[in-house]
Amino acid sequence: MIRLPQGSWWDWDVVAWGAGQLRLGAGYDLSYAHALELVFSDPVFVMCPSAFQDPVFREPTPEEVRLVDRQVDEPPAVLVAFEADAGGAVPAGGLIAAGQLDIVQGTVFRYWREDLAAGERLAPWVTPPTA
Repeated sequence: MIRLPQGSWWDWDVVAWGAGQLRLGAGYDLSYAHALELVFSDPVFVMCPSAFQDPVFREPTPEEVRLVDRQVDEPPAVLVAFEADAGGAVPAGGLIAAGQLDIVQGTVFRYWREDLAAGERLAPWVTPPTA
């Protein structure tokens, strides 16, 4: 099971999902920035809402382990399970299998901003304004 650093990690969403990487962002309010990322390298199985709140991370159930085992050739190095509020009547389940998980802290702005301080960066979709 993963252990998150101290902080207000209520609001979550998928920041980036491309070949070889799934990046989840978290913070108190994702309107302008997030301050925590879970970076899954080499994801082989992903069942995750695109946006969710207040996840409870837990050990995968035996059924979830079997589900992933049926989908991939060898047991993944990382298997993360959680339940979260995704806006439905019941909590949404999440299950992510990957080769590696890195927990990255630092402010990631979701809007254009110049003069970033150390540890700050821009979200992948942010581009400079055009004239």
